[in-house]
Amino acid sequence: MKKINLKSILKKTFKKPSKKKTKKVSKTTNKKINKKLKKKKITKSKTVTPVKKNITKTENKVENLRISKTNEVKPEIKKIKKQETEKKIYKVKDYVVYPKHGVGQVLSISSKSIGGIEVQCYDIKFEKDKAIGLLPINKQSNLRPLATINQVNKSISILKSKPKIKRSMWSRRAQEYEQKITSGKIYDLAEVVRDLNKGDDLMVDQSYSERQLFEKAYERILTEFQIVMGISLEDTQKKLDKALKRNLENQKPKVESKPVEEVQIAE
Repeated sequence: MKKINLKSILKKTFKKPSKKKTKKVSKTTNKKINKKLKKKKITKSKTVTPVKKNITKTENKVENLRISKTNEVKPEIKKIKKQETEKKIYKVKDYVVYPKHGVGQVLSISSKSIGGIEVQCYDIKFEKDKAIGLLPINKQSNLRPLATINQVNKSISILKSKPKIKRSMWSRRAQEYEQKITSGKIYDLAEVVRDLNKGDDLMVDQSYSERQLFEKAYERILTEFQIVMGISLEDTQKKLDKALKRNLENQKPKVESKPVEEVQIAE
C-alpha cells in the first residue's frame, strides 16, 4: 500500500489560480498599431470603390448607346425629280438679251434632264454666234427684255455726247469696258461705243484690244437697235454712224457663217 501525502493533496485543492503574465503595451505602440489599421482600411476602400464606379459608368454608357426600337427614327430620303415650278416670263419668239451673248430669240421651251433632275429650259437662238443656248427657267433673272424706243433715243444722245476717257492704265480701262459690255445694260454699251470711237482713223489710233472691245459693243447695240426700230440693218448702221460722226457707208457689217451649235448658258 502506498502512503498518502496529505500536504500534496491540500496544496492541489487550495492552489490559487496562476495569473497570466501580460505584456505592458505603451501608448505610442497603440497609436502606431491604430494608424496601420486605418491605412489598411483606407487602401482597401480606395481600391474597391473606384472599380464599382467605373463599372457603373461603363454600364450607363452602354445603356445610353443602346436605342430602343420604339425610339428609332429612320431618316427620310427625299428624291428630287423635277425642278421647282416658276412662272415663265418670256414666250416663244420673244427677243431677249443675255448679257454674255447679246440679243437672242426664244425658239421653244423644252424639258431637259440635268444630273438626274428634270429641268425646264428656254431654247434661245443667238444669230450672231450661230448657237442655241439652254437657260433654265429658274435662272431667267439673268435675261432682260429688249430696250424701249425711249431708251434707244437716250442711248443715241449718249453716242452724240463727248467721250469721257480716263487717264488710268489701259488694262484697268479695258476691264471696266468689259464689265460694262457683259452687264447687258444698253446705256453702258452706248458709253463704251462712244468712248472707244475713233471716227475714220479707226486703224491708226486704236490698238487691237481697243478695236475688239469697240466692235463687240457696236455689234450688240446695232442688233438691238435694229429689232426695236424695226428697220433694216443698213439703215440702223447709218443712224449709229451719223451719231458717232463716222463716214463708213461703204463698209457693210460682216456676218460669218458658222454651224449652229447647242450651248448650255446656265450659270
